Amino acid sequence: MSKTVTLRLQDDVYDAFREAAESQRRPLSNLIETAALAKIQEQQFTDDAEMAEILADEKLLKRMKAGSAAARRRKGRFVE
Repeated sequence: MSKTVTLRLQDDVYDAFREAAESQRRPLSNLIETAALAKIQEQQFTDDAEMAEILADEKLLKRMKAGSAAARRRKGRFVE
């Protein structure tokens, strides 16, 4: 079930959102929802270049594997 959210925007920001939604022929709420979801997904996942950099770092991979193994054994210090 969808939820209703009240959002307070400055006039110029509202106008920019409204114009963008109108130019794409979709509701303002849909524009805001899809933009917010895209930003969240961008922050949660790595892109191909970042993943390649991670996989190329042998020291980091070794530490990640050790940390994962320690977590499975419930050993080590964990931050909440």
